[in-house]
Amino acid sequence: MHIARPALIALGVLLFLIGALWIGQGLGYIHWPQSSFMLDQRPWADRGAIVAIVGLCLVLLARRSGRR
Repeated sequence: MHIARPALIALGVLLFLIGALWIGQGLGYIHWPQSSFMLDQRPWADRGAIVAIVGLCLVLLARRSGRR
C-alpha cells in the first residue's frame, strides 16, 4: 500500500481540481479557453461537482487507509 496511497491522493487531488475547473466553466466564472463548449452550461457544473466529490472521496479513502 506504500505506492498506492500517494497515487490515490494524487489522483484525488487531480480529480478535485478538474471538477473545480468544470464547475467554474459551467457557471460562467472561468472563461478558459475562450471558445470552450462548456462555458455557461449548467450540466458541466453538475458534472464537475460529481468529479470533485469523487476526488475528495479518493483522498479521504487514501488517508484513512494509511492509518491502519
